[in-house]
Amino acid sequence: MTDSKRPFHRSNDTLTTYRLKWAAWEWLYREAGCRAIGFEVRLEGPGGRVVDVVGVGPRNRVYAVEVKASRGDKARDDHDSDDRERLAAGAPVMAGAVELTGGILEAAAEYARSSGVETLEAHPAYRQALADHGRRVKKRDNHVKRLANFSTKFRDPGFLRTAHCHYLMAPAGLMRRDELPPFWGLLDETPRVVVEAPVKQVADATTHVLRNIARSNTSAMMSEYGVTRTKGGTRFPDHAGPVRALNPKPAAANGSC
Repeated sequence: MTDSKRPFHRSNDTLTTYRLKWAAWEWLYREAGCRAIGFEVRLEGPGGRVVDVVGVGPRNRVYAVEVKASRGDKARDDHDSDDRERLAAGAPVMAGAVELTGGILEAAAEYARSSGVETLEAHPAYRQALADHGRRVKKRDNHVKRLANFSTKFRDPGFLRTAHCHYLMAPAGLMRRDELPPFWGLLDETPRVVVEAPVKQVADATTHVLRNIARSNTSAMMSEYGVTRTKGGTRFPDHAGPVRALNPKPAAANGSC
């Protein structure tokens, strides 16, 4: 496949990620025997986490493949509940710092007014207090965002129940065997199995998985065709133009019986 023609290439995927996704698709089709495969599939319901590549193989075995093009990409999902608790423990400290610097800012404003300056920003003490408070507010807000987006995907028992086999797909040499999270296997871009994933006993959700693969593929096909979807509705492009019959019926000759 040439770089100039990359069907179903999502705008937020790097070229490496795109190629790894197709390598995962190839492995699922050739080696795992999957005949229902989709990109960006939600296995936990409409608001659930997205899996990069999902396939359903023989005996309704469900495969989930997460693509990681870099070590940093892998690290973002490789946390457990204890990591989340440690991160959340910092929230009260940051809230207290915001409250403290807010009080200092109010005191600085009163002091600036009593000194007779035309504007508060003209007083150096106020400017310093404002800058300190702004930094603390920004740090708190970033912490809130990080906590909201904190991922425990690789080690979450609930996520591990979404498929019989979970694999990481990464470039060869990016990840050591001992770095794999429990219950995960490893594929490389050739594509081949580096570490076999254990087959877990999970509840049968074949109908649910197939439905979500179909939804994902429908969405991808519509996007590839140029369909735009907004709150106001769905708009299909007019790529085909006027449609005419391939073998129109010849017009009757004048004066025919």
